[in-house]
Amino acid sequence: MKGLVLSGGEGTRLRPITFTQAKQLIPVANKPILFYGLEALSRARIKDVGIVVGNTHKEIEDTVGKGQDFSLNITYIHQEKPLGLAHAILVSQVFLSGEDFLMYLGDNILKEELSPFKERFEREKADALLLLVEIENPSQFGVAEIKGDRIVKLVEKPKVPPSNLALAGVYLFSPKIMEAAKRIKPSWREELEITDAINELLKGGGKVIFKRASGWWKDTGKLDDLLEANRLVLDGLQADIKGRLENSKVEGRVKIEENAEIINSTILGPVIIGRGCRIKNSYIGPYTSIQERTLIDKVELENSIVLQESEIIRIKGRVSSSLVGRGVKIIHKDNHPKGLSFMVGEKSTIEFRD
Repeated sequence: MKGLVLSGGEGTRLRPITFTQAKQLIPVANKPILFYGLEALSRARIKDVGIVVGNTHKEIEDTVGKGQDFSLNITYIHQEKPLGLAHAILVSQVFLSGEDFLMYLGDNILKEELSPFKERFEREKADALLLLVEIENPSQFGVAEIKGDRIVKLVEKPKVPPSNLALAGVYLFSPKIMEAAKRIKPSWREELEITDAINELLKGGGKVIFKRASGWWKDTGKLDDLLEANRLVLDGLQADIKGRLENSKVEGRVKIEENAEIINSTILGPVIIGRGCRIKNSYIGPYTSIQERTLIDKVELENSIVLQESEIIRIKGRVSSSLVGRGVKIIHKDNHPKGLSFMVGEKSTIEFRD
C-alpha cells in the first residue's frame, strides 16, 4: 500500500500568514502540521508516499526532503491548481501505479493511529474505507448517509445534512477509485470532488465501508481550528526543561528547548518554548507554542502560536488567541505624542478589545 498526502492547497483562510508560508508547514506545538501526517503514515508501515504539491512546492520540498527523517520514500507530485481531491488522485496516477493507497489531507491532524484502518481495509477487501467524525457543523464538510455498516451516499457541503457524520480527511482506496474519478465532472466549485468520485464508485457496485473516529480530529484551515489543534496536542505534552531558568517559576507541563532563556518570568503549562528563545519579565500562559529564536519581553501571552524569530515587547494587556507569523515585531513604544503606528500586510487582522 502507498500513501498520498495532499499539500497543494493555498491556505486562503489563513492569510496573510500563507502569503509567505505553506499552510501545511504552520506549526502546531512547534511541529509543522504536515509532519503529523507523515509520522502517522510511517508508524502504519507505509513507506512509499507521494506528496501532492502546488505553488508552495519548493518550501515543502526543502523542509521534508526525500523523507529520510520519517523513514519514508517521498515522491513529489505537482498539481497545477487545487482543482479538488479527486483531481489530486488523477494527477497521481503514475505514482500510484494501480496499487491500494491511503490518502491523508496534509492540513489535518488526527489523534488515532492509522494501522487499524489499514488492517480493516485489507481484511474486508474494500474498495474504500472512510474515516467519519461526528461534528456539530456538518454542512461545512462532505457528509455521509449510512445504513448499517455501509455508506449509501456522500453529499458535499449540504444545506440539509443527511447525518452529522463528516469525512475526516483519511481515506483508503483500491485502484477502482481512479476509474471512478475519471468519470465525474467538475462541481459548481469547478473542482473534481472526492464525494462525487466515491458516489460513482458506489454506483458501480464498489464496496465502501467506514469507521467512526474514536479520538479527536482537526482540520486546521482556519485560525480557531488551528489554535484548537494546538491545545489538543499540547494536552499530551511531557515536561522537559533543557533551557536556562533565572529567577523564574515554571508550573505544569512545560517544554523548554536547548539554549532558551527564561528570565524573571512565569510559565504556566502546557507550553512549549523553542530553541534559542528569550523570555523576559513576562507571563506565558497555557496552550502557547513559541518557535525558536523569538524574543518576548514584558508581555502576558496565552493560547497562542508564535512563529520563529519574532519579537513581542512591552504590550499592555494580555495577548490571547493569536497567530503571529515569522519575523513579526509587535512593540509598544512610550514615545510622545501618543498614538498608534502600523505597517500591516494585505488581508491582516488587528483587534483591539477594551
